[in-house]
Amino acid sequence: MTADDSWRTDDTSALFDAILLLKDREEAGRFFRDLCTLGELRDLAMRWSVVRLLDQGLHYAEISATTGASTATITRIASWLRHGEDGYRLILDRTARA
Repeated sequence: MTADDSWRTDDTSALFDAILLLKDREEAGRFFRDLCTLGELRDLAMRWSVVRLLDQGLHYAEISATTGASTATITRIASWLRHGEDGYRLILDRTARA
């Protein structure tokens, strides 16, 4: 396992397998509400909002004003959007087709 893949563990695999078993938004909401604190859930939702706004071409200052995310957080998310594992792009493309 390389340093970049250190997050890939049996536990993360088990988590992803559990997520894949969710059947709908209601089940996802119930599972993630039990899994995460309210702050963690809000942070995840904010990050996804930032990704969508970046994809729409909004300026960092506009995104910060809209979401409350710091420009440092927006910069990190933008970096992962451009140079990550393409997970953001995969779901952005799928939601665009849905």
